[in-house]
Amino acid sequence: MSHPDALPAEFHEIAKRVNNWGRWGQDDEIGTLNLITDESVRAAARTVRSGLRVPLALDLKQDGVQTGMIPGRVNPLHVMVQVNQELFGPGTVATSDDAATLGLQAGTHWDALTHASHSGRLYNGRPAATITPHGRAEFSGIHTVRHVVGRGVLLDVAAAKGLDRLPGDHAVTPEDLDEAAEFGGVTVGAGDLVLVRTGQIQAYLAGDRHGYAFPSPGLSVRTPEWFHAHDVAAVANDTLTFEIFPPEIENLWLPVHALDLVEMGMLQGQNWNLEKLSTACAQERKYAFLLSATPEPFVGGTGGLVAPVAIH
Repeated sequence: MSHPDALPAEFHEIAKRVNNWGRWGQDDEIGTLNLITDESVRAAARTVRSGLRVPLALDLKQDGVQTGMIPGRVNPLHVMVQVNQELFGPGTVATSDDAATLGLQAGTHWDALTHASHSGRLYNGRPAATITPHGRAEFSGIHTVRHVVGRGVLLDVAAAKGLDRLPGDHAVTPEDLDEAAEFGGVTVGAGDLVLVRTGQIQAYLAGDRHGYAFPSPGLSVRTPEWFHAHDVAAVANDTLTFEIFPPEIENLWLPVHALDLVEMGMLQGQNWNLEKLSTACAQERKYAFLLSATPEPFVGGTGGLVAPVAIH
């Protein structure tokens, strides 16, 4: 268990300002996803014009995005368990089956609210000890995220700055998010699913997964307050670590994880391929769309793979 004084006063001050514990009741397990309402989904559906569908997931493969930096988070180990097997005798219909062993956050994924803890606590004040090796996440496992469908908004931070890709030491600030929203002609509001493009995924797509992982641009410790003020439902980006890595505050590792997941109860996603979406949004001059991004419901999982699709 970490101790409260192991984290700097600056972190605890931000934590107080963004804290959502009890906002949707003491039994709540889904946090800011409560901000997605029937009306916000209907409004999201009205953003569809052309019907263009843009997939945002990376391929799952054995030489995938994971570098081994996070122990146990393995790329998919894919094996065939049946190959053209005639189960009911010679000449009958044959089937093929396969199986995989992989990390639930091995590719494009959402972090469950239980993915991070600090000071011995998870979202809504639950003890971090409710996650156990055999019981897994007792509360707020990824299986509690039953549907993530709503208005997606692309904040193309790189393009707003006239760049193809942000430098590796760039911490995305609230001012950057405002600039990207103005660039895209969008106003971020309650229940929105925000996608932040840095262009960093280009390194991985070019075959440099180590360069993709480190150093990496990402969200600043100041951004949780921006997302809180705008009542955003979830945030994803095109990096391995989500936040800037190495951190902007020396020896303060993964503070954005702790603020988003633990304090705010906001899903965050990594390894989203936003390159084709950036192109589509620029061509159509339309940076809001219907986004379907429900994770696989692994019971007790602290993360979940997802194959998101943006519909223009």
